[in-house]
Amino acid sequence: MSLWRGSLRRLWRTHSCVPCRDSSRHLLVRRIPGVGTSADAAPKSVCATNAVGRRKRLPHIIPATLALAAALGAQDLVIPVKVNLVHIVATVKNRAGQLVGSLRKEDFDIYDNGVRQEVAIFERQTNQPLSVAMLVDVSGSTNQDLKFETESAVRFIRSLISSRNAEDQVALYTFDDAVTQVHNYTRSIASLEGTLRGMHGSAGTSLYDAIWLASRDLELREGRKALVLVSDGGETTSRIDSHRALEAAQLADAVIYGVIVMPITNDAGRNIGGEHALQFMAEGTGGRTFLLSEGAQLDHAFNSIITELRTEYLLGYYPHDVPLTRERFHKLEVRLKSPELRASARNGYYGEAEASAGPAAEPITLKPDSRKKR
Repeated sequence: MSLWRGSLRRLWRTHSCVPCRDSSRHLLVRRIPGVGTSADAAPKSVCATNAVGRRKRLPHIIPATLALAAALGAQDLVIPVKVNLVHIVATVKNRAGQLVGSLRKEDFDIYDNGVRQEVAIFERQTNQPLSVAMLVDVSGSTNQDLKFETESAVRFIRSLISSRNAEDQVALYTFDDAVTQVHNYTRSIASLEGTLRGMHGSAGTSLYDAIWLASRDLELREGRKALVLVSDGGETTSRIDSHRALEAAQLADAVIYGVIVMPITNDAGRNIGGEHALQFMAEGTGGRTFLLSEGAQLDHAFNSIITELRTEYLLGYYPHDVPLTRERFHKLEVRLKSPELRASARNGYYGEAEASAGPAAEPITLKPDSRKKR
């Protein structure tokens, strides 16, 4: 059973939506049974607007609030207002490439569109739960290394799930010419291992589609999020481009780690474009890529990813005095006081933008940790 089989054009259906009373684009999802799901669960039509929490109209609130204020007389009426918090997950290394996990809040500076911000939240080696989406390339070009990928991925999951946080979970996706969620988020090592060992592949490679779709699932989860992608770097059948895939990962606050196993080390026979695109996406989220010449080197890459995930800093700030542009994308920069250190963090988030010219329009406001308006 597969999820999102075929091209993206087949994935979406346009029809009148009863819950949101709108003609919206809907994603038809078929989930693979896993821990916490029913094996005979029927496919669901998930409204892209309603699924993420459509804003409800409450016309009775305003008159009720005014009546309450009149009743209270001289007493102050306090109406809570939610302020957006931008959070950043960062890792720090010295010039020798060694991870540094003992810094303090005062060692960091954050800049939003070039304006320095005050660090309001700081956690060292944060204990926030971690959700990892593992994406495995099972296209025909990876057949010779699929056994190494499977065995190494099993060891990675065992080590990750056995870590100190009892809320960490992993989901599995495979991709060839389509993307399949073969297991939902769980801590069951035995279940994940059984699924991994049953993987097999076929034709093309929809790498960007896989990142886009897995990111949208991660967007609805709490805590830290990471995409660990194992591939040969090829990209042949995606309908989503690399920029939209990166945008989805950034909207989900997910860090991308790309593990590229190159069956051909000669530049003439490699998919250099796919490798560079994956590196571009990983760096844009604060992650990185590993270039391996053979599947047997996967253990080292996975161990490095686990070490980084366990040595992350969580930073947060409330944006102030940030100059708006017509772009929704805000450029982020994490700097360190010491010139000997370098931080890896996402390079931006999707926030507030200037209203477009013409008739007065409400500014576009996007929370860094929520989906954009549709």
